[in-house]
Amino acid sequence: MEDTISEYTKVMNVCRDVFKKKNEDYGTSWRILRSSSLTDQIFIKAQRIRTIQETGENKVGESFEDAFMAIVNYCIMAIIQARDKTDVNSSLSSSEAISKYDSCAKEAFDLMKKKNHDYGEAWVDMRVSSITDLILTKILRIKQIEDNKGKTIASEGAEGNYFDMLNYAVFALILLKENC
Repeated sequence: MEDTISEYTKVMNVCRDVFKKKNEDYGTSWRILRSSSLTDQIFIKAQRIRTIQETGENKVGESFEDAFMAIVNYCIMAIIQARDKTDVNSSLSSSEAISKYDSCAKEAFDLMKKKNHDYGEAWVDMRVSSITDLILTKILRIKQIEDNKGKTIASEGAEGNYFDMLNYAVFALILLKENC
């Protein structure tokens, strides 16, 4: 588990750095996006990964690593948006955006440690293609929850699914790094 914690932290630091740099370039323009738009952005990235996994052909050139990092960051944006409904059209300062990012990342890390314990680090023996499929499954669940106006009867809400996708994407990034 110590290796997982170390590798997870390294991956999240890279994702955070990308988020911070894009925040410097674009500000918090993503604040205009509704939850459903962020879900669709995650879907686009995951579907692209799956298409390339199936066809073996990458015409755009974006790496799997870039796409999985985007999934991590879009998940965090979606969680921030879901929690901060006061005025999603308003921008955040750079320090506010990073603070909210860090808070969500810490929650994801804590959740990963708990689930990783209970599941016995099963992800280590998974294929990246299976992780991609799990992310796509979670996206379809979120879409259904969104279509149901956020109501669930017996399942976790959208936020739990965003955290799971974030952690799956980090696991995929660790596996891709190890398989290089």
